[in-house]
Amino acid sequence: MKQNQKTFRPDTKSITLLAMLCAIAFVAKLLSRLLPDVAGFLSFDLKDVVIVISGFMLGVLPAALVAIVTSLIEMITVSSTGPIGLIMNILASCSFACIAAALYQRKRTMANAVLGLVAGTLCMTALMLLWNWLITPLYMKVPREVVAGMLLSVFLPFNLVKGGINATLAMLLYKPVATALRRAGLLESGSAGKHSTRWGVVAVSSVLFVTFLLLALVLAGVL
Repeated sequence: MKQNQKTFRPDTKSITLLAMLCAIAFVAKLLSRLLPDVAGFLSFDLKDVVIVISGFMLGVLPAALVAIVTSLIEMITVSSTGPIGLIMNILASCSFACIAAALYQRKRTMANAVLGLVAGTLCMTALMLLWNWLITPLYMKVPREVVAGMLLSVFLPFNLVKGGINATLAMLLYKPVATALRRAGLLESGSAGKHSTRWGVVAVSSVLFVTFLLLALVLAGVL
């Protein structure tokens, strides 16, 4: 198994791959719009799955670039939240994906991938509690006390479930995506790690995904 981190080189192939990943992340964002909102304004965001897979394959900086570019495209196309939504999207995506990628890049093992995804979810949740407390009163034009009362009852479970959904999908999709990109000649053989598919991981990730999805539907009031 390859353990050494590769330095990202902004050559033609890498830029093409990043552009493709940004496009896929934006499509994932469009698919996210089919999911119900929580509390009328919190939206689940599947683009983080693509962003964290980008980080696992290429490193922390490429993951951040995909997050920033995709969030900018989202702001000028389908978003109605303007610069505030842009800031929140970049903070949420980067805190989740970059933390996960940084831990995985230190040693490319399944254990580090899981550890990174858990750490990324917790970091994103904590950061979103702070930034929602700071920004949401300005965005919603409500007293800060109202938002403070929602931190533990709404924002905390929402971000944990959102992170759980994206983490389990990343575990399920990482190897198939990396394999497809290698076959297309866009990804070097050593850039995605060498651990083989483990059916136990697939089974556990699938069960966790269904669990988090059901929790998301409960939070959205569908179930």
